[in-house]
Amino acid sequence: MHQDTTAESPAAAHGAVAITANRRGELRLHLRDDLPGIAWPDHWSVLGGGCDPGEEPRETIVRELDEEAGLAVDGLTELFEIRDEHGSGQPITFFAASWDGDDWALPLAEGVKLQFLAPEDLEFRTIPPFIRDGINRYPAARPA
Repeated sequence: MHQDTTAESPAAAHGAVAITANRRGELRLHLRDDLPGIAWPDHWSVLGGGCDPGEEPRETIVRELDEEAGLAVDGLTELFEIRDEHGSGQPITFFAASWDGDDWALPLAEGVKLQFLAPEDLEFRTIPPFIRDGINRYPAARPA
């Protein structure tokens, strides 16, 4: 997840992420690198990142999914916004999407791995608080 939190770039004050599910109801999570200087190192998250100057959240998530995993998803739907209160402070727009391919075949450009996980398996993962909040809100907000 690309994060640019400089005060000089107002567009960077916003981000976008996608909760991607498969037909079994599993959610794709992304194990982030354990590197100094990145947001939420060694945490499980969803794919996404910061908005580039002049970019809307929908454009950001399409770009980030492609850059991070060569991924084009179906049914991209805007859900809600949550502020990353314990990290960058940015408002993050959450999107829902679906994809039923093989995560192992994706060209992962950032992070350690992608993996579809059953919702009950998420309880034991280290997930940023705002992402966990979004995942918890997702079932009520996702499109039918």
